[in-house]
Amino acid sequence: MRCFFGFLRVWVIDVFFTWIRYPSFMAVLDTSALLNWPIERCRHQIVSVLQQSELNRVDEQRWLLIETLDMDWRTATEDERQIVLDIASKTGDLPRLSDVDVDLIALAVSNKTTLVTDDYRMQNVARAAGIEVQSVVTSGGTKQWKWVLRCIGCRKTEDVASDARRSRSDDVKECDRCGAPMKLKRV
Repeated sequence: MRCFFGFLRVWVIDVFFTWIRYPSFMAVLDTSALLNWPIERCRHQIVSVLQQSELNRVDEQRWLLIETLDMDWRTATEDERQIVLDIASKTGDLPRLSDVDVDLIALAVSNKTTLVTDDYRMQNVARAAGIEVQSVVTSGGTKQWKWVLRCIGCRKTEDVASDARRSRSDDVKECDRCGAPMKLKRV
């Protein structure tokens, strides 16, 4: 019986100091937070179901640990995702956002909660949507940027369309005027 109370006392003290170190707040966590934050700090936060395969691919041991936590796994609806796609199109960040990025921002917008990420493009879109942003490891972006498409041939510029092709590094589209690739340019 004495051993049980000793264990209980240690458990209560551990829970108390964990609570002091990591104040309880609800947020949507990007993969960078899941990989870098202490595991207790990730507990009870909102995450996207789409992150599961990404986590398993990047760090299988961390994924096995996160899988045991009481996380709030969700997926954004198509309407919520479309709102984010429209905002990302206006800021010009759309071509460089992945499906996971769009889903996480949509979850933060729909739940009106903080987005925790080090991805500057996600931070830019979240701020444009009126969502509070918190960084994981970096100091985070502080400026709101706008991106446009600029032709590398004739230098024609245009806004990013809401149906723009999304990829991490490829050209976004070809110029209507000269046929050369159009690249993202910050204005």
